Amino acid sequence: MHLSDRIQALKISPIRRLIPYADEAKAKGKKVYHLNIGQPDIKTPDEYFEAIRNFHPHTVAYQPSQGIKELREAISGYYKAMGVPYEPDEVYVTCGGSEALQFAVMILCDPGDEILVPEPFYANYNTFAKLALAKLTPIPTTAETGFHLPPENVIESLINSKTRAFWISHPCNPTGVSYTPDEVKMLCRLAKKHDIFIIADEVYREFIYEAGDFMSFGAVEDARDRVIMVDSVSKRFSACGARIGCIAIKNKAFLAEVMKLCQGRLSVSQVEQVGAAALYRTPKSYLQEVNAEYKIRRDVLYKGLKEIDGVVCHEPKGAFYTMVKLPVDDSEKFIIWLLQNFDINGETTMAAPGSGFYAEPGLGMDEVRMAYVLKKEDLEKALNILKNALEVYPGRAEAIKA
Repeated sequence: MHLSDRIQALKISPIRRLIPYADEAKAKGKKVYHLNIGQPDIKTPDEYFEAIRNFHPHTVAYQPSQGIKELREAISGYYKAMGVPYEPDEVYVTCGGSEALQFAVMILCDPGDEILVPEPFYANYNTFAKLALAKLTPIPTTAETGFHLPPENVIESLINSKTRAFWISHPCNPTGVSYTPDEVKMLCRLAKKHDIFIIADEVYREFIYEAGDFMSFGAVEDARDRVIMVDSVSKRFSACGARIGCIAIKNKAFLAEVMKLCQGRLSVSQVEQVGAAALYRTPKSYLQEVNAEYKIRRDVLYKGLKEIDGVVCHEPKGAFYTMVKLPVDDSEKFIIWLLQNFDINGETTMAAPGSGFYAEPGLGMDEVRMAYVLKKEDLEKALNILKNALEVYPGRAEAIKA
């Protein structure tokens, strides 16, 4: 039996890889506080369910490959309200933000081409790049500097004849960093200078916790023809299972190529598009309340982590993640040990191993990504478990000596 080199080069998701250990712990009666996956527990808006309940077509039929008009108009209106003038015909609906990212890479890259991405990065970027036989070239960032970008000359030195784009999660999964307006303008300036694109993954745009800390790549007017905007209803409206995203750009030639891929997969679910269109009619108060809740959770997590001896972390400014450096020899081994060998009153916790968010082998071995998608009380319990576990973990002494 032959299996392609392409598929064998892919890795199992670091976010989900250790789920069997969690399932085993639960089977033994343990409660597991999941900090490993960004599944919001916030209620999906009623507008979504009402729209689907009231939808009774004679036939659930194929839809326009670029998405239904109602949804594209709703997304266009959302962008215009934030000062980014995408027209409905510049917005194409996709099967989640993931398909939009795949489309972008497939359109930009031939085998062997490169995309620059701040490291650590969302693990599935690696999957999408490898499916296109492209390579991710890391832009190094560190926990000590809050994962902000290095100077412009450092980034520019990484650009070569094979470079096709910057790939930016903003605000960032997994680090929680929100890039400053100066950083956004710098990348746009470099993209124009070197005639490359920016894949702007802004699905966490609404999760910014201090006023004035966010500038969309779409707001840089003279770079809009090379900013590939990727978005989704998954996290913004707590509708991960709806699988509705979009790709938008002020570049007609690029959109013509997107249409080829949209037609190749025929169309996105009609029912989910109807529900998603209604989500964009959700009152602003919903997002304001959700943002306030995540800020409380962010503050609880950051305060708790800062009180644990040996932990290095920054205050996340956006999304609902943070990368944390732990005083351990190997974070994956530590998480497995937590699930198999440690609990407090029958309760334990888990995070995602940091190494899975790096392209360079050996990096992130002492880091974990944490998602603060649990309610305040559960986060406090998870942090207490982490603090006590680190005090007795056998691998801690070796990490400190190193």
